[in-house]
Order: sequence, then structure tokens, then C-alpha cells
Amino acid sequence: MFTHPQFDPVALSIGPLSVHWYGLMYVAAFFTGLWLGKYRARQPGSGWTEEQVDDFLVYLVLGVILGGRIGYVLFYGWEYWMQDFTYILRIWQGGMSFHGGLLGVIGALWWFGRKYKKPFLVTADFVAPLFPAGLMFGRIGNFINEELWGRVTDVPWGMIFPSVDNLPRHPSPLYQAFGEGFLLFVLVWAFSSKKRPPGAVAGMFLIGYAVFRSTAEFFRVPDAQLGFLALDFLTMGMLLSIPMALLGLFLIGNAYRK
Repeated sequence: MFTHPQFDPVALSIGPLSVHWYGLMYVAAFFTGLWLGKYRARQPGSGWTEEQVDDFLVYLVLGVILGGRIGYVLFYGWEYWMQDFTYILRIWQGGMSFHGGLLGVIGALWWFGRKYKKPFLVTADFVAPLFPAGLMFGRIGNFINEELWGRVTDVPWGMIFPSVDNLPRHPSPLYQAFGEGFLLFVLVWAFSSKKRPPGAVAGMFLIGYAVFRSTAEFFRVPDAQLGFLALDFLTMGMLLSIPMALLGLFLIGNAYRK
């Protein structure tokens, strides 16, 4: 059994300026995505230049941050926002929704594609393998913030989260970092290493994320303000993953039907 180290959420303070670990994880995510994107752009027949990857990063940052925060407030924090309208601005406290971020990224893909006259699915296939590494850093940020803790367990690696109680729990943010991050990265990157029809790589990412996220939800305590939505097991994370999986299946089926 382990005990959460209870990290100071502030990584560095310079005068009145405080740099939070959560924010640093996002910086690490974006720069890792940039590095991977430039690597993919250098491959023969990629159809991308490194300059285009640089440009897309701007669209991506806007899509992830705006979509992620707005999505979290709409899906998970509506009551908090109704009580305090400045709540939506306090990103440094944590509270970003992947599903909202995904919608923001879809908007960024469309906007970027219009500028460079790139087909939407071709653009989505290029960037899909870049996302899991960023998700891994985001979940590490959740762990540092001592949030999204797991359900009570008796497994040997159970972890006590002192800010919650003294019961050993699943370290679910680390499960998600491994599943949605590392394993999903290996899966989608390997799948994209061969030429695929448009939409297939993006579809594989959507299905893979939905599976890993839904699996992790069985070990994670549902958000306190929502609880279980139905049948004492269905959570918001599972519910939002269903359309992702269906869309992924449609994209792959449509790609290979041609």
C-alpha cells in the first residue's frame, strides 16, 4: 500500500507569478505533440511540412483549452458555474474535459483544413496519433493535483489519498495515464505506420480511447456532483464515450468499404 505524496500544486513561484504543475503538464503535452508532428511531417508522402505543424499547434492549443474547459463546465461543473461565473476561468485549479477538448479539436481541424485546403479526415488521421501522449501528461497532472481518485480497493498497489480519507484506493489517474496515454499511443501510432484509407486512423483513435476510458471508469470514483447516472455503474465518462466509439466504428467501416 502506498500514500499519495501530496505534491505542492505550485511547481515554481517567481514573485507574484505561480507556475502550477497542471499547467506544466499541458506545456509538456503540446511540445511533445509538436515534436511528434514534425517527425510525422518529415516522413515521405506525409503531405505536411514542419511549418504547417507549427501553425496547427496554435489551432490545437485554442481548441483543447477552450473546448476542454467549456466542456468540463457543461458536462461536470454546471452547478458550480451557476453559483460563480468566474469558475470557468480558473483552469489552474484543474477541471478539463477530454470530450469537450475533442470537440474543440474537431473545430480546430476544420478551421485549419479550410486554410490549407486539406480534407478533414486526412488532417484528422495525421494528428490522431499525436494526442495520446498529451493525454498521458494530462492524467499525470490529475495525479499531482490529487484528483480523480479511484474506488476503495485491497490490491497491493492501493494508494491512500490523504485529502480524501485514509482508505486505500485505486490510483486511477495513473491507470488512465497508462491506458489512454501510453497504450493508446502505441496502438494508434503502430496502426498509422502503414498507409490507411482516410478516416481509419482517426476511427481507431476514437474506438481505442472509448475502450480505455470506459474501462478506467470502473476503477474511478464518479464525479461527486453527478454520481452514477444509471444502473449503479454508468458514469458520465462512459456515456460520453459511447458516441465516440460509434463514430470510430463508422469511420473505419466507411474507410474500408470504399
